[in-house]
Amino acid sequence: MPSNLRHLAWGAALLAGAFTALPVAAQTSAEDKREARVLLEELISHRTAAGAGQVPVMVNGIVARLRQAGFAEDDIALVPVEKDGDKTVGLVVRLAGTDPEKKPIAILGHMDVVDALPANWQTDPYVPVERDGYIYGRGSVDNKAGISAVLATFMRLKREGYKPERTYLIAFSGDEETGMETTRALTTHPWVSQAAVALNTDAGSGSVADGKYNFSIQSAEKTFATFMLSATNSGGHSSAPRPDNAIYELAKALDRLSDLQFAVEFNEITRPMVAQLARDQGGELGRALETVLDDPGNAAARQVLDRYPEYTNILWTTCIPTMLSAGNAPNALPQNAVATINCRIFPGTSTQEVSRKISETIADPAIAITLDEEPVESPASPINEPLFAAITKAVHANYPGAEVMPSMSSGGTDGREFRRAGIPTYGAGSLALKRPDDNRAHGIDERVPIEAFYKELNFWDVLLRELDTVNL
Repeated sequence: MPSNLRHLAWGAALLAGAFTALPVAAQTSAEDKREARVLLEELISHRTAAGAGQVPVMVNGIVARLRQAGFAEDDIALVPVEKDGDKTVGLVVRLAGTDPEKKPIAILGHMDVVDALPANWQTDPYVPVERDGYIYGRGSVDNKAGISAVLATFMRLKREGYKPERTYLIAFSGDEETGMETTRALTTHPWVSQAAVALNTDAGSGSVADGKYNFSIQSAEKTFATFMLSATNSGGHSSAPRPDNAIYELAKALDRLSDLQFAVEFNEITRPMVAQLARDQGGELGRALETVLDDPGNAAARQVLDRYPEYTNILWTTCIPTMLSAGNAPNALPQNAVATINCRIFPGTSTQEVSRKISETIADPAIAITLDEEPVESPASPINEPLFAAITKAVHANYPGAEVMPSMSSGGTDGREFRRAGIPTYGAGSLALKRPDDNRAHGIDERVPIEAFYKELNFWDVLLRELDTVNL
């Protein structure tokens, strides 16, 4: 069977429940849950935002717990990084396997957070508080619930004397939110660089609505690239206006840029994802999605899709102005006008191609187009049926019959750096969040459902034991 048809067949089989597994008996006890919660609350209490210097402090506490659980010193490695005077650190932990022929699996997560404004919160963002079945605190979802569940699982397995055939590695970054310097360092660590695949806790959640559970296996991310559009002028006194005003020229360029459209694209990850979205949404959106699955260039369907950006941003590259800067005095003609253009680029599309498209759309050689920073082009990870089956089994241990689908994210995580380094990376987890009420990462009153967090302990226990038997 041709590969494109095979992947469509796989997607249809998965939707039909081909990987549905009987629930697995819980491996975690009330004491396990208590210990994991204590760990989660301890991690939340550290203000691991950029510049606060708390990531190394938090890691020291984690290492002490790992040593108490029985991890030897030579199974724990720190990856220190300093950038602009800010010291942070990555963490690698090895649960050593007995079969050297089996390549290791790395489990990713990030220990840093986006800082919070306490005045806007109902509670202190760095003092974990239980309320209405949730733990409130910055990082509770993004990403300290994920790393706490993995750490707790590793420590419990170590205390139990569990000896897997395959080596499992923790690879936690310290600056995912602000540059991913530790992430890039982790990909070159001698243990981590040998991984067959990586599992990303930061991309391992799902949703519950009207009693229906949906989970995704993030397998691709868009490239993040920022372009600067610049107009320059010799300026002068504001009392003597001239027609070639830098602000006017930039404004004209931005007006033309508003018409920029990129073509609909699909890959083996997004095609089944879009097919499911069409079934779930129905109506005009569902019909338009079904149309472009067969005819990506259909103009009438594209007009409909443009009205639903919250769903359709996975279908094409997007570029949008996000910041402006111009002039230096209220009584002087502007010498400079600069716009920041943030692009989220479909995997496989180069930044050079996007730059060319922007230039053609603006059609003004006087407007300079430059990259603000080096973009990170990250390929999609391939469909991995044995791995997807194992993840689905672990999800079903908590939520029998829940839909589990591959997905592509429009945002960015540590996964993009691991994919870029040649390590296929997939979101893994079963943290069920109520949408949209629980969508609070980076926002006010971030919170994690306590019972959903406890279920993550079972998810990781089932998944690690299952992957020990799988040929990847």
